Amino acid sequence: MKNSKFYPWVLVALLWVVALLNYMDRQMLATMKPAMMVDFAELETAENFGRLMAVFMWVYAFMSPVSGLIADRLNRKWLIVISLFVWSSVTIAMGYAETFQQLYWLRAIMGVSEAMYIPAALSLIADFHSNKTRSLAIGIHLTGLFMGQALGGFGASIAAHWNWKFTFQLFGLIGVVYSFVLILFLREFKRSKAELAKDKIVEKKVPIMKVFSVLFSNISYWIILFYFAVPFLPGWGTKNWLPTLFASTLHIDMAQAGPLSTITTAVSSLFGVIIGGILSDKWARKHLRGRIYTSSLGLALTIPALLLLGFGHSLTHIIMAACCFGFGFGMFDVNNMPILCQFVAPKHRATAFGFMNLTGILAGAFITDLLGKSADEGHLGHDFGIMAGAVLVALVVQLTFLRPTVADFVEED
Repeated sequence: MKNSKFYPWVLVALLWVVALLNYMDRQMLATMKPAMMVDFAELETAENFGRLMAVFMWVYAFMSPVSGLIADRLNRKWLIVISLFVWSSVTIAMGYAETFQQLYWLRAIMGVSEAMYIPAALSLIADFHSNKTRSLAIGIHLTGLFMGQALGGFGASIAAHWNWKFTFQLFGLIGVVYSFVLILFLREFKRSKAELAKDKIVEKKVPIMKVFSVLFSNISYWIILFYFAVPFLPGWGTKNWLPTLFASTLHIDMAQAGPLSTITTAVSSLFGVIIGGILSDKWARKHLRGRIYTSSLGLALTIPALLLLGFGHSLTHIIMAACCFGFGFGMFDVNNMPILCQFVAPKHRATAFGFMNLTGILAGAFITDLLGKSADEGHLGHDFGIMAGAVLVALVVQLTFLRPTVADFVEED
């Protein structure tokens, strides 16, 4: 089955569930804070809850390049299986935590284990799918992340019906069981001898310093890092602060603003990655810069959306802006790995994407703190509008300087 024409799509289906569990397990904590405060008095303060959320982000960020290096050297099937098993076991363990410190260290361990997944999964999908289907395959996989983010909100509903401990234990157990399903059906990608000879590829482990030299001596990779990081300023800004912006702009309470903001952006992003994936695959067959043009079109859509989010005042304007932003960001996000494949060889792609993840999350940490101060000062909408200017700069840089010469880059040894 591994060598059949159907297996690349079976792979996407298998990893879609893992992507869903990846986001769902990390998101549940945010929704179950009120239920957990009964047992953890420390969670009554925003500072301590912020520490609990931040430790995951910082560990995840700095583990991303490490996870990429590991994925380029080890069997990605087993890396994904072990990653899922560990973070699911941690989720179960959170259901048995009795102190705040135990929760804190479990979140840190979850950051390590979850960071191992994305670079390995995306590079594996990129290997199994040719230039004809790569963006669509990655787009379908990304919808799993969006669904996991949405379903994470139901953790609070289950916790209200039973309790928060049972919720962690239930979802953690699902992940542990599914890791055994992956053992049976997930496969590592192996190039045939004919393909290796044709592309003049020698399968061998590359010294770490040489990997860094290859990546960071490539000016195109620096451009990719820049235009990847900048859009994640509003990307993380909307994820963390859009409910607050909705509440203040539309003068509604958070119980309404939260679901309204997350549903509009999540659903529109889901459509964005699917349509962006299909468009990119078709455009790439006709033009080497087809994926870059599709990504740029997505970024272009986020610019007026950010301006309208920042300075609009009516419900219609804000909803339209949120949908436009989600759709455009989805088109941008689905093409990052496929574009990377045009400039980086397969043996370095997981490492390359790991560093991209690092820059994106650091951008998110920076903007989350900045927008928090802005919200306290009453300038949140204004700063959302300003981010449109930053995205415009990234868009110009992407279109001006990123010029691939091949559809799928292969480095000769």
